[in-house]
Amino acid sequence: MMQALYCFLSHWRRAPLQLFLLVAGLALATALWSAVQAINAEARASYARAVEQLGNTELQALAAPDNGPIPLQTYVALRRAGWQLSPILEGTWHAAGSPLTVLGVDALSYPGTAAMLDAATEAGFDLPALLTPPGVVYAHPDTLPALAEFENRVPLPQLPPRVVLMDLSLAGELLGQENSLSRLLILPDQPSGLTALADLVPELEVSQNADGALADPARLTRSFHLNLTAFGFLAFCVGLFIVQGSVTLGIEQRRGTIATLRCLGVSTRALLLALCLELLILAVVAGTLGLVIGYLLAALLLPDVSATLRGLYGAPVDGSLTLRPLWVLSGLMMTAVGTAAAGLQAFWALHRMANTLSRPAVSASRITARGIALFCGAAIGLIAAGALALWGLPELWGGFGFLGGTLLGSALLVPPLLWGATGLFLKPLKSPVWRWMVADSRLQLVGLSLPLMALLLAIATNIGVGTMVSSFRLTFLDWIEQRVPADAYLEVTSPLAAEEVATWAESLGARTLPQYRSDSRTASAPLRIYGIVDDPIYRSKWPLLSADPEVWTQLYSAGAVLVSEQLAHREGLALGDRLRLAPDWSPTVAGIYPDYGNPDGQAVVALSTLRAKRSDLAVSRVGLIAPEGLSTAELMQRARGDLNLGTDEIVEGAAIRQLSVGIFDRTFVVTGALNILTLGVAGFALLTSFLSQWHKRLPHLAPIWAMGVTRPALAGLELCRSLAFALATFMLALPLGLFLAWALLKVINLEAFGWRLPMYLFPADWWRLLVLTLAVAALASLLPALRLARLAPATLLGVFASDR
Repeated sequence: MMQALYCFLSHWRRAPLQLFLLVAGLALATALWSAVQAINAEARASYARAVEQLGNTELQALAAPDNGPIPLQTYVALRRAGWQLSPILEGTWHAAGSPLTVLGVDALSYPGTAAMLDAATEAGFDLPALLTPPGVVYAHPDTLPALAEFENRVPLPQLPPRVVLMDLSLAGELLGQENSLSRLLILPDQPSGLTALADLVPELEVSQNADGALADPARLTRSFHLNLTAFGFLAFCVGLFIVQGSVTLGIEQRRGTIATLRCLGVSTRALLLALCLELLILAVVAGTLGLVIGYLLAALLLPDVSATLRGLYGAPVDGSLTLRPLWVLSGLMMTAVGTAAAGLQAFWALHRMANTLSRPAVSASRITARGIALFCGAAIGLIAAGALALWGLPELWGGFGFLGGTLLGSALLVPPLLWGATGLFLKPLKSPVWRWMVADSRLQLVGLSLPLMALLLAIATNIGVGTMVSSFRLTFLDWIEQRVPADAYLEVTSPLAAEEVATWAESLGARTLPQYRSDSRTASAPLRIYGIVDDPIYRSKWPLLSADPEVWTQLYSAGAVLVSEQLAHREGLALGDRLRLAPDWSPTVAGIYPDYGNPDGQAVVALSTLRAKRSDLAVSRVGLIAPEGLSTAELMQRARGDLNLGTDEIVEGAAIRQLSVGIFDRTFVVTGALNILTLGVAGFALLTSFLSQWHKRLPHLAPIWAMGVTRPALAGLELCRSLAFALATFMLALPLGLFLAWALLKVINLEAFGWRLPMYLFPADWWRLLVLTLAVAALASLLPALRLARLAPATLLGVFASDR
């Protein structure tokens, strides 16, 4: 067996380019997969650190049904009853005009005290400084500059940005809530024999999580990482087509060696074992190289991913990459499994050759009617399985199962469709040379079917994801213009300051759009309720997906509510339903509006309604609309002078919109990179397939050359054939890509984020992708074409002298 392995490995000395393509294909597939896994692993490790050191998301909490305050006396009574609890006070506080979330905790009982103490010790503070006034305040390093008024500041990277952790008493002073709490964490290991909480505090509810300002980032970002994993897996599968082509070609080229070994007495089992060991060696070498490339790729992309996760979700993700055993083992395991899967055809071919001692003539592989039926049956089965997955699997898994079945099933339809298309071209063609080229192309479909399927998937993915991103961008631009309609936005520290701004604006003839809010929650997630004034700009610009004909009258006069699309989807709300915002407040849903980028639900009511129902109002920003004859710059200048504002306390609306768009664009950096790499990998698969067909095609090319068609002309025909196949594959991929975009916008987005998006078409992008596809196909066929153009006549003549 070792001698057979040596013979197999020695083949690669005579085929260095083929070895390079095999290792490169496997390394690229591993690199794309491991890069995504490295990014996801780094993000999840950051989430786990934050949750373990500071989070309380695995604990239950006591809270008021409407998220209202809990009297301090209630906490005292529960402690005296024996319950082990940790009090939390949460609210919004303004530092230098910038709103921050203050989290007050009791350092003696809070689960994250150990991390707080470690950070304080590292910063030079001792335990008494932590427990005695004025205490120590903790914040993310990016947030510390806003806390200049505090002497004892400690950086704590585990905290989300714009969250300040401090002692409970200090938080009570800052928020003006010395005798109230927001929630009570129920600590583990409670004493036995306690009176039930429902009997002690029937007015409070037990929540299954204690998210608040330290909401579990893994919950918020789950769909983001699942999307990355799906794209990484698709790229990995496309890369395996290269491996399949190279391994199968290697078996075909070693036909004589295999026959010789069998004549020398080497068993079929030993040959199969030798091939298995050869593939294992190649998998280890290529997998290791792929891990190195994947690590570098992940390090390149991670800063943009971190910025996206921090900007969209407030998730604490480090910008540096750590070599973690989990994703390293995952990459090597995927490489080994993928190599085995890609080598199945080679194992079958070797088994068939090993049982035939004579060297049979090479005949052209043909697609038979039985083969067409098998392709079509498998395609229909996969598409049906995808539809069943959408119906039977939960949430995102059903959506991705639907996409996977549809994409793979559609890919299997490529050989039958191209077979039928080439048959249609045979009849109208009159030139013998062109008729031969079409007929010969039909013969090559068996060998080209896998790379063409890979190319179809790569093109469809580019079209689908590109259409989704571009549609999302157009929708987002329109939405941000509607949701941020004011000319300028002024930061305020309290409702009293907002009233002062309104009085000043009225004297100037300007209009104000204050953004009052109150935090609550539904049964399943946090909820933020906004109160808006009755201004014409809302009636004309506020985006609505569905609404009552008299929606604004219902909102301002009848106390109705507008709900975000994700809240409506999660709670199953429709127009006319009632939404429970408090025990005594269940307004009618008069409209549903889009709210892109927000993982939690929102509701909008009239400001007068909100003031009548809630007392815990907060306001951090007031929009200003300039009067006639006054520009935005002049309005901002007047505001700075009259209200004594700093440079950062008033911002132009256009600047906010531009910043939001910048965050949006960073979100899709990774998927865009994976799309480009996937198309490149498909090009490698084509090149591998063309090279694998090279020696098999010489018996078909030699007679045509002998009849007077020159070698350069044959090379040109080969190039034309490659471009024709690429063009036909693109035409098949276009509707599949548009279907993929529809599924991403209407199915995946709905399950992942709770909203649907309108779909736009971008023909200019299709033309650019077509040119790129043809360029990839031309480059893939360039090397075989150059070989054919420079082929020695003696080689072609040798075909007639051989036993074939």
